[in-house]
Amino acid sequence: MQINIDCEGPITQNDNAFELCQELIPDGGGFFARVSKYDDYLADVVGKPGYKAGDTLKLVLPFLRAYGATNKIMEEFSERSLILLPGATAMLSYIAEVAPSFIISTSYRPYLEALCRSTGFSLENVFCTEVDMDSYPMSDQERKRLVALASEICSMPILDWKDEGSDGGVVLAPGHDEVLQRLDAIFWDEIPAMAIGRMLEEVNPVGGEEKARAVEAGRRRTGAPLDACLYFGDSITDVQALELVRQGGGLAVSFNGNSYALRAAGLAAVSGSTLLIGVVVAVANSGRLPDLMARLAETGGGMEGSELIEFMEQNGVEEKLLAPLAGLQGDFRPALWRLDTVSWKDVVSRSERVRKEVRGESIGELG
Repeated sequence: MQINIDCEGPITQNDNAFELCQELIPDGGGFFARVSKYDDYLADVVGKPGYKAGDTLKLVLPFLRAYGATNKIMEEFSERSLILLPGATAMLSYIAEVAPSFIISTSYRPYLEALCRSTGFSLENVFCTEVDMDSYPMSDQERKRLVALASEICSMPILDWKDEGSDGGVVLAPGHDEVLQRLDAIFWDEIPAMAIGRMLEEVNPVGGEEKARAVEAGRRRTGAPLDACLYFGDSITDVQALELVRQGGGLAVSFNGNSYALRAAGLAAVSGSTLLIGVVVAVANSGRLPDLMARLAETGGGMEGSELIEFMEQNGVEEKLLAPLAGLQGDFRPALWRLDTVSWKDVVSRSERVRKEVRGESIGELG
């Protein structure tokens, strides 16, 4: 068995890049939200060649550099801002004991280093976005221009569109054609013409297809077949990895996921504690995953709260994993849904609501 898990969402509350922008750039949260929505459009709607979900993390780098980001600043900020979700340290310790386990994250390496120091997880089993801010000097002229562009982006409406159906396709909101054209010009004409533009060429965020490649890189180390792999993710950057594992016969799990993750997963998990991930791993490790999937089908697709905990107790899941889950109330109650018997649309409201409650409204709304 090989366990693969995203970081932000399944393990931590943070969105490190979003928070870095908030810390360093005026209205940095609004800036990041606009660039992130543009990222969703390029990756999910138009399928821009050579672009993948999560490339937001390279698009914002020239702006972070313009506002003074250095390796040291990123390291210190990541260390002091790291927020683990309830049960995260115990969950990571448990899954690492059960089987070879990998964290596959779009986040920058300084953040993953802070996570590993805090939890004791092996940095050797981490795939993440590599960046050396100090290797990118910037002229005053480029700095001033990027500051002006950041202000311009913050003044734009957040890109919006709707799906008109199979015949109508995707239609941008009124006036947003001009927003899209301006963002295209900024990111694919103006910044690439700058010296700092080489950041967009050289930094390769671990999102989308790169996360699927990371699963395969882990498999080359472990020798695990795809049908013995588990993947836990929550966002658009996890779609290709979730699909790879699900189509290969493994277990693809959306944990407090948004609609992107739910559409790609085979199992939906919702909980206020990451220990539910450990519970799913325990069931898979015991060979009783078929029993769980059969029970979910029998119950109409899902189980939650005391019913779920009772089933897990009957199937030998350890008390140390279940006890903290038993005390969770309301939307935070542990819940599992089998997504081939329940439509992802039936659980997206609960899953996205918990995602926002756990991680905060601003981060929870990001793709």
